[in-house]
Amino acid sequence: MTRRLIVTSCSVLVMPELGPCRVETDQDILVEDGVIAWLGPAGSGPEAAGAETAEAETVDGTGLLAVPGLVNAHTHGPMTLMRGAAEDVSVEAWFNERVWPMEVNLTPADIGLGAELACAEMLLSGVTTFADHYFHADRIADAVVRTGIRADIAPTYFSSRGRAALEESAETAAALHGMGDGRITASLGPHAPYTVEDADLVRVAELAREAGLRIHIHAAEHLEQTESSLARRGITPIGVLERTGVLDAGALIAHGCGIVPEDLPTLAAHRDRTGVACCPKVYLKHALHPLTPVRSLLDAGVAVGAGTDGAAGHNTLDVWEAMRLIALTQKQAERDATWMTVSDTVRLATRGGARALGLGDRIGALEPGRAADIVLVDLGGAHCRPVHDPVAALVYSARASDVRTVVVDGRVVVRDGRLLTVDLPGLLTEIEARVPALLDTSHGRAVQHYDP
Repeated sequence: MTRRLIVTSCSVLVMPELGPCRVETDQDILVEDGVIAWLGPAGSGPEAAGAETAEAETVDGTGLLAVPGLVNAHTHGPMTLMRGAAEDVSVEAWFNERVWPMEVNLTPADIGLGAELACAEMLLSGVTTFADHYFHADRIADAVVRTGIRADIAPTYFSSRGRAALEESAETAAALHGMGDGRITASLGPHAPYTVEDADLVRVAELAREAGLRIHIHAAEHLEQTESSLARRGITPIGVLERTGVLDAGALIAHGCGIVPEDLPTLAAHRDRTGVACCPKVYLKHALHPLTPVRSLLDAGVAVGAGTDGAAGHNTLDVWEAMRLIALTQKQAERDATWMTVSDTVRLATRGGARALGLGDRIGALEPGRAADIVLVDLGGAHCRPVHDPVAALVYSARASDVRTVVVDGRVVVRDGRLLTVDLPGLLTEIEARVPALLDTSHGRAVQHYDP
């Protein structure tokens, strides 16, 4: 029996692969079995044909703008548990004195709680897909299945854990791939070239190719890392990824602020399977320079998505905030007010993120044949009015709280601002009870030492 949903009488953001976006008013969207089957003028849609169908669920979109679900191209969901616990410190102290010591305290159950909170926060703000990189990936997958969101999940691996742990992480990724009726994809998750040895990266690339999976890795996170890699090894972090086969297997690169001009031909040669996630708030907070070279990457044909990194650094998992900061910081970095247009910016947080995750043919736009990941946004608030340009309002005025209804894979998971899949008060009560133990760093241990 066909599962049907109709979103009625909404405006729709039409987003071509290039060029200006536009808004079509008074539209219906017909969804069948999780896929957009048709969209067009309200009341003119086709009747379901062929197989027996159930009565359609209806969502009233009157006065709302339908946009593709936002894509958080890089985060660490369970780090919601450390939100605001590592402020006003250097990046070295953030890792070595705060976050990595706190992560010693996390149990698998804690990670499940933090992941569920992350999924709840993202769904309520219109994020329908995220790329995660963390420990106990099975607990994150459980949260994804329960909450109804879409995710690409990469189990984190450090060489200090040994080769057996590498093989185990690959087995975990393969087992997760396809869970949640296909809403979960998986990647291999070596942490970074400075925490994973070259021989292990070579093995990761082999395993990824064998399993048909991609690789999610931090690389060239800032210029100092690139300079350190050149001094120690005579090659940039991007060069390491090429030499070890990671780029050939297909990679989502987190941050890439230290990507230098000589890296661009290498990335361009792998542009069909390489993406970069830009997370500007954490760069600003840690006073890191420069920013992800978004313009150069896009000119090279490399997909770029908007990410938040983990809430321990970004404080929120709000992609509206992330894409706004990308627009502003890129204009400033390029000294060009005409660069990073509002259409290009919203495309980065949707189509761009989808491409960066290797999902460019499935999500990222409201088009027939794509998965029905739909967000209804209310631009009627005083902070948005009058709406001379709805695309500009999305980038520079809209807030996470303007999200009214969220559909993932054709299922309504947020309706009229209420999350339907999580007992949020109960979840927060459980988390608050764990906070004192989570923040205790008196044991003097850490999961790793940061010294890139």
